Amino acid sequence: MENAAHDDLKIDHLPQTLREIAVERLRTAIILGRFRSGERLVERTLCDQLGVSRSVVREAIRYLEAEGLVEVAPRSGPVVARLDWAQAAQIYAIRVLLESEAAADCARRADGQVKADLRAAHAALAAAAAEADPQRLYLATTRFYEVIFSAAGHQIAWDIVQRLNGRISRLRALTLATTERRASGPERMARICEAVCANDAKAAAQAVRVHLGEAAGIARRLLEGEGGDGGGGPR
Repeated sequence: MENAAHDDLKIDHLPQTLREIAVERLRTAIILGRFRSGERLVERTLCDQLGVSRSVVREAIRYLEAEGLVEVAPRSGPVVARLDWAQAAQIYAIRVLLESEAAADCARRADGQVKADLRAAHAALAAAAAEADPQRLYLATTRFYEVIFSAAGHQIAWDIVQRLNGRISRLRALTLATTERRASGPERMARICEAVCANDAKAAAQAVRVHLGEAAGIARRLLEGEGGDGGGGPR
């Protein structure tokens, strides 16, 4: 049989579009602090850095604006969105409400498969934290919470968290840059995992509240300037 008969099966393009790749690269750069809060995002410079056209850069910026990572300033054009404690406090308050309820319901429903998935997600998270790999940690943490929300049946709440995920990740990168959080973060999440796997709904919700309360305290100190961030964004 001639190969020509199967030409329609050939994959001509990468699974990701250029816009998706550009969004991912810019999002990661903002989350990790390579672009600082308030820094201008110059289209021509980004075209050179990413190796893509101006139309692709504009699409990526619009997408990140919808995520709350970019804002358009009058006369300045797109800049990295500023992150202050007033905004961060609201994000942590939302997270406490959604994540504590999701963890409790996950604990009530968790079967053997959910427990195995959650333990695997936490193992990947702990490995990324130990290797200080921010990109892997971002993905592993997202997966950890995805398991919890999915098993809890909280799909709408997960949609809300996903929309906040860029800003959540900026805060996570900010707090994980401190020695105290690098040591305590994985341990706090291990307690969430243990409580869920023990089907202890009350302990799971409390573990989430402790985890986020500690993170919020560190973020407040840094964003209000006591930690040297001066109210800007992640360094």
